[in-house]
Amino acid sequence: MPEEYRKVPRRIAQTVMNSLKGGVVPRIGLPYITVGRKNEIEALLRDVEIIEEGGASFRFIVGRYGSGKSFLLQTLRNYVMERGFIVLDADLSPERRLQGTKGQGLATYRELIGNLATKTRPEGGALTLVLDRWISHIQTESAIETGLAPGDPELTRTVDQKILSVIHTLQDLVHGFEFAHLLSVYYHAYLEDNQEKKAQVIRWFRGEYMQKKEARDDLGVNIIITDDDWYDYLKVFAVFFRMAGYTGMMIMVDELVNLYKIPNAVTRQYNYEKLLTMYNDTLQGKARYLGILMGATPQTVEDRRRGLYSYEALRSRLSEGRFSRPGTRDLLAPVIRLEPLTAEEMLVLCEKLSHMHRDLYGYTRLCTTQELSDFIRTEYSRIGAEQNITPREVIRDFIELLDLAWQHPDQTFSDLLLSDAFTFTPSSAVPDSADEAFSEFTL
Repeated sequence: MPEEYRKVPRRIAQTVMNSLKGGVVPRIGLPYITVGRKNEIEALLRDVEIIEEGGASFRFIVGRYGSGKSFLLQTLRNYVMERGFIVLDADLSPERRLQGTKGQGLATYRELIGNLATKTRPEGGALTLVLDRWISHIQTESAIETGLAPGDPELTRTVDQKILSVIHTLQDLVHGFEFAHLLSVYYHAYLEDNQEKKAQVIRWFRGEYMQKKEARDDLGVNIIITDDDWYDYLKVFAVFFRMAGYTGMMIMVDELVNLYKIPNAVTRQYNYEKLLTMYNDTLQGKARYLGILMGATPQTVEDRRRGLYSYEALRSRLSEGRFSRPGTRDLLAPVIRLEPLTAEEMLVLCEKLSHMHRDLYGYTRLCTTQELSDFIRTEYSRIGAEQNITPREVIRDFIELLDLAWQHPDQTFSDLLLSDAFTFTPSSAVPDSADEAFSEFTL
């Protein structure tokens, strides 16, 4: 057994195996199976350092279906939460876009806020927890500084002053005045244990008020979050979270292909215009403590008829320079294009999975190094595999063979691999038709 192998808890191993066999990225257990992508991860970690210092970043992660875009996003998600970041993530869909006439942009905002996650609440839904933690932290900090006991009027005044200093800072931002007012309302509802008022503020922050009159009657604000301005509120959230003790905020948006699939050219251009606004904000220093990552396929970016390149302002910003080429990519550019994993890296990954599978099901026989090599050689011997094979296909084939070998102990791994019954997972990298090109995958 390799020295670097770490035994994986059964709960995590089961989740990882089920997720990978189903073609999706597991939310947990990624450190046990991460291989390759060293250069890409290092480039993204430099962005994390910039965000921690008050800057902002925007990156596109581009790769074919099954190439590992979502895997890379999820790996970074876990890492930044460990560093004290708040993470918001969402997948775009026909109902969730960046801009829309039927609330599709607001639907994306709601999904992001609903999935708001921290290290202590990685599954999402952490907004109330964050707000309560912020108030509790200020109360504790004030008590330590003043030496006053809880309930002392002087301590309450000190806390009020600290809350007001945060609110005053936010008021200078676009839409910061309303945001600050709602924080004040939430703070006083917290002190009074007014659960109804707290719920109303949370509802507003989630973008669930549809009528200004309702928001005015409940909270005293004459504004609601809309399709047009939801991104502005995310910039305010990023600054507030930093003041609340978090390192920064990372937004992760996957399945950008759903913008490419919008049939109406004008609607598609409006979405690209919104994307350009977000891109410019981060690179021009108009956002602070904010990182944005978006996952896309090459066609979504490079198609000059429907893709991002159809919008000239984006094409001029995102096009590769003359000197970048496969094998020598500029990883400091806005677009990170994922190179295929090598056969050697896939071999290491399969070895990790074989150990995990054995520990999960409690058998002793492992695939030999020769059998693993034969499997990788078989997978990469397909016509066009060097350019078109994806990690998802190899992983699903390998887990299927492991499952069959465990269920049929009379047959060896090699017997199953060489049998006529073994067929490869259908490739999603080279679709036979335009419809197949729009098949939605996660990994």
